[in-house]
This record gives sequence, structure tokens and C-alpha cells, in this order.
Amino acid sequence: MTLRKLIFWPHLIAGTIAGTVVLIMSLTGVLLMYEKQMITWADEREYKIAPPAGAERQPIETLIAAVREGKKGTPSAVTLRSDPNAPVMFAFGRGGNVYVNPYTAEVLGNGSPGLRKFFHVVTDWHRWLGAHGDKRPMGRAITGASNLAFLFLVVSGFYLWWPKKWTRQHLKPVTLFRGGLSGKARDFNWHNVIGFWCAVPLFFVVLGATVISYPWASNMVYRVTGSEPPKLQGPPGGRGPGGPGGPERPPGGPGGRSEISVEKLNDAWAVAQRQVSGWRAITLRLPPSARAPLTFTIDQGYGGQPQKRTTLTINRETSDVVKTELFSSLDAGRRARTWLRFVHTGEYYGLTGQTIAGVASAGAVVLVWTGIALSLRRFQSWRSRKRVRAEVLVTR
Repeated sequence: MTLRKLIFWPHLIAGTIAGTVVLIMSLTGVLLMYEKQMITWADEREYKIAPPAGAERQPIETLIAAVREGKKGTPSAVTLRSDPNAPVMFAFGRGGNVYVNPYTAEVLGNGSPGLRKFFHVVTDWHRWLGAHGDKRPMGRAITGASNLAFLFLVVSGFYLWWPKKWTRQHLKPVTLFRGGLSGKARDFNWHNVIGFWCAVPLFFVVLGATVISYPWASNMVYRVTGSEPPKLQGPPGGRGPGGPGGPERPPGGPGGRSEISVEKLNDAWAVAQRQVSGWRAITLRLPPSARAPLTFTIDQGYGGQPQKRTTLTINRETSDVVKTELFSSLDAGRRARTWLRFVHTGEYYGLTGQTIAGVASAGAVVLVWTGIALSLRRFQSWRSRKRVRAEVLVTR
């Protein structure tokens, strides 16, 4: 058996077994490509603010007080964007979001809960095949194993798609689409061409998914880079609710945090604003204790770009900066792990990266479809040959 056949048959078997799950993950990945941008647009399109002449934003404590009065509870997080026309967003965990006019403290509404629900369902299918409750560990196990199979398919497929000779005659069938084809010839051409062009981005997308799926894979990233793996890790996850790679949902809900003090936030917020120039968004997650330090996430990017994010820890009583954490200050293992996390969604490289990851996911959909079609044709051909041999033996 040649090396090519030795690689081809495991490739075929892995694709046949994991094909359906890979198809679901790839299709949902395409739908989630611009999740963050679409949610922001849908949430804020009705709440564009026209700042009054000479007006300044209300203090953060005043805005929180207005939200507490209308929502009857303390939000778990607040996000202010630098855009003067953007509303302030208050998160209530599972209770949804509330948008407020930063100049008048008027509660505007809940954004677009319908679109958020849609992406929540898509994310459930992407992570757990739509499973809920006690069935989620099984769904996670299936998607994790399928990610491993997909990684093998990408690596082995790249070898199978690689031209035997780098000549025009050998390159053309695997790098360019050919018109006028149908059936097996068309599927073969599409499978090879899309596989050839999507192999590299798919490798990093699926590698990131594997690191997300398995703690041992995540720990391996730390060890390869010479870093100590973290002792405590949360459950593996994929995309956050705010978009691919977004933060996990904060705990709590409306009415559940009303006892938390919001005093002395104004001074700390002012300090946070002055620490990073050119910021686009500042998020504060309100701590469960009035004595706990305040943690601000200051983003100079568009979300999902950890290299453009600064985390500040500020003493609530004195408004002194206790700790400043930059991406560059992290150890090599954590930087590599975080990079893989956001390369999975493409967000690390902004809109361009998201587009490349989404197009590669769309290519994976076609790869699975054509791969299954080619496998079925191969199986039918085998059955036909077997039937012909049987008929020959009978006639003898």
C-alpha cells in the first residue's frame, strides 16, 4: 500500500464518521461570522443619540441609579463606548441588556432580544449540537471528538490535495474551478480546489477549536511555550454571548444584586478613562462585594482583539490603580492560548480575520458535502463491482 492510500483511507473513514457534526459546526460557524457586529447594529440602530449642544455624559453612578429604578435591580456590567452617539449598555446576565441615553439618563429599551436569542440558539448548536442541561457534556464530547477528526482531515487532506508536480498541468485541477463538470468530476474538482485554498485558515480555526474543547490541549500550549499551565480552568467553551470570543455571561439577573453598593464609582471610572488613550469601549463588571476592587476592561479594538485590550484593577476606596494587565505582559503560554482562542473566530485580526474564518467555514461546508457525495459514489461503485463479480461467478 502506498503512503497516499495509507493516508487516504483514514481520511475517508474519519470524514464519513464525523462529517455530519463537522457540517453542523461549519454551517453554524458561518452564521456566527459577524455576530458581534450584527448584534451591535441591531441593538443600537434605534437608539442613536443626538448629543445636546455642550452636554456632557451623566456620571456613571447617576446612570446606574436610573437603571436600578427602572429595572429594579443592579446590573452586572456596564459598557460605555467612545462614540458620542452610542447609548450606554447595562448587562443583567440572563435578564438581558438595557440601553440608556448617557446625556439624559433615559432608559431606552432592551435592544434586539430576538436577534440575540437567534445567535444564542446557533451558538448552542455550534458548541453542544443544541443539547441542554445534563445532555450538554455529551454534546461537548461529540463536538470535541469531531474537532479532532476535523483537524486530522485538514492535515491529511492538505497532503492529498498537494499536487504531485508543480507544473501547470498538475496545479490547474486542484487550484482552479473547472466549468461544465457534473457528478463525480464536479465534486472531485470542488473538493480539491476548496480544500487547497482553505487548508491553512481551516487548520488554525480547527486547532483553536481543539484547544478550546480539551483542557489537555490547552495545557499542551502552555507546556510547548515553556509556561506553567493554570491550575484552575473553567469549563471549555467556544463563543461568548457577545459574539465570537466574547466574554462569558455574567451571573445574576434583574433584582438579584440590588444590595450591591455603587458608591465611589465615578472617581474610579474617571481614572480608568485617563489610563488608555484612544479607547473605544470601557466595561466595568460590578463586583459582588462593596469592598472588592473594581476591574475595568478598556478596549482599543472592536472586541475579540486581546492585543488591544487593557485590564485595570482599581482600589475602590482610593481610586488608585492596583494592577495594569496588558496582552504583552502575559507569559508566552497565556498569549499563545489566547491567540488560538481568538484565531478560532478570526477576531484576533479584526474584520478581515473574521471574514477569512467565515469563508473558510463556508468552504468546510462544501468540503463535507462533496466528500460525502464522493464517498457515496465510491460505495455505490464498490457495490456494483461486487454485484458484477457475483453474477460472473453464477454464470460459471
